[in-house]
Amino acid sequence: MTPLAKRRPTPPRHRSWPWCRLCSGIALDLGSTRTRAWTSGRRTILDVPTVTSPASPGEDATCPIQRGTIVDTPGTARMLDRLLAPRLPRHGRPLLILTTPVLGGVAYRAEARTAVEVLRPRTVLTVPTARAVAMAAEADLARPLLVVDLGAHLTEVTLLVDGAVTDARRTALGTSDLNDRTSPTRITEAVVAMVTGMLDQDHTPHTLHALRRGTLLAGGGALRADLTGPLGEGLRAPVRPVRAPHTAAVRGAAQLLRAAHAHPSSTQASDAPRHRPLHGAL
Repeated sequence: MTPLAKRRPTPPRHRSWPWCRLCSGIALDLGSTRTRAWTSGRRTILDVPTVTSPASPGEDATCPIQRGTIVDTPGTARMLDRLLAPRLPRHGRPLLILTTPVLGGVAYRAEARTAVEVLRPRTVLTVPTARAVAMAAEADLARPLLVVDLGAHLTEVTLLVDGAVTDARRTALGTSDLNDRTSPTRITEAVVAMVTGMLDQDHTPHTLHALRRGTLLAGGGALRADLTGPLGEGLRAPVRPVRAPHTAAVRGAAQLLRAAHAHPSSTQASDAPRHRPLHGAL
């Protein structure tokens, strides 16, 4: 009688959200006026003002992020803890994908990563806002692409080539600055000047090809006809607001989060308290 062959152990099945506690995730977009987040297993996007809760009684709430700069890291951490900690599994360590201003630099990413540690992430990945917007728009990243992010306190112009940032400009001017004394023309003229500078300094045809293809618009300003119309006239090229432009960045980060969740390496993360979070960029 021949012995029965030993059955190979069946590998653990990678359960889909929201049932896989080890695979919880957060897509996060920290704006100067609005913070937007998507957590695994949720169908809706959390969209709230970017304000801190007072550190002690008698103190007023403040804005911890100003003009694309984190000016109050502990306050940002308190805000994230209040907004997101109750939405996460009690014993889980989420994978977190964070959008960052293209020209925020190392300082912004360092402060942001310090702030999100309050959520106990097992891994923190950062992605430029422009790339996240392109993902949400399902843009063809094999071709050069211009992305204009018209935010409340900041306007950025970014050139993506093969999905990577090759040039970027920004101005500390946004929709919240528009009033009786400041017209939308200031923003459109600033964007046209930035694109013109990119064209003048680009010794390749990438910027010109991207401009002719059509500029992708995101941010709350992309909802304003008094900005989008004059911008197309000033650039003498088509402009294309992405669907729901004010949430495009966080939706793009959520797409990257789902892709990272499906990657085999994401199943190997430990929930042990001694596990040191990993950091990287997309």
